[in-house]
Amino acid sequence: QAVVARTFVTMEPMSSVARLSLALALVSCGAALKPNPLRAEPVPVRQKEGLIHGFLLLRASTGDLLATGDWSQETNGDRLTSILAFRFKDGSVHEETAVFTQHRIFRLLTYRLVQKGPAFKRPTDMVLKVSTGQVTVHYSDDGKDKTVTEHLTLPADVANGIVSTLMHDLDPKSPRTELSMVVSTPKPRLVKLVISPEGADAFSIGGATRKATRYVIKIELGGITGIVAPIVGKQPPDTRVWMLNGSTPAFLKSEGPLCHECPIWRIELASPVWPKSETGEQR
Repeated sequence: QAVVARTFVTMEPMSSVARLSLALALVSCGAALKPNPLRAEPVPVRQKEGLIHGFLLLRASTGDLLATGDWSQETNGDRLTSILAFRFKDGSVHEETAVFTQHRIFRLLTYRLVQKGPAFKRPTDMVLKVSTGQVTVHYSDDGKDKTVTEHLTLPADVANGIVSTLMHDLDPKSPRTELSMVVSTPKPRLVKLVISPEGADAFSIGGATRKATRYVIKIELGGITGIVAPIVGKQPPDTRVWMLNGSTPAFLKSEGPLCHECPIWRIELASPVWPKSETGEQR
């Protein structure tokens, strides 16, 4: 494995045909390459989560407004429900609902992802039940409705729908945090998220300058797929998240895809805009 990895780093640029040929060769010897197991690293609860409701905007990389959204969180006994919903201008819908607990560590219980409309190449409805490991994906392919059900062995750190929540509680001194996530391509599979601080960027509020920590989130596919993906151009793009650190961390914005084969979109905070009165002043 080490020899193969070094070869990837030092090889000259290849044509698409050459990349595909090498990928097929690697797949053929995949039995000799053991996939790396996903390590469970549940995030410890440093600050208790509670009721929140924030307004969001979703923009294209060009800055064009695509959708408006809400991020809400409510409590019910010892369970919390986080809902992220976007309503697109073209009628598309993206909605994530995650139920989790926070007893010493954050633990996901259930998760549902709904994506439909022209903004998404493959309309999807995925339901995840962590206690049983059952993942059910309903999706459309060439106008035909299909269903896939898998049972996965899920680690304690699976983080679907709560990554932004967990980032409030990351150890600011840690150079690397690993989490697990179930993705649909459309068959569900378990991948690893690696979150690392990448730098600091300045922003301003009312003319006052502040600093945000920029994190990069990389998806590691693992096993033979992880080796082949960068060669054939299927490695998922990175996501970047800007956080305000300190005693009360806060999400500021993110840039990354919302689905498999989605473009890079930017999620940012929004403030209410009030109509003006007859005197021209805002009410």
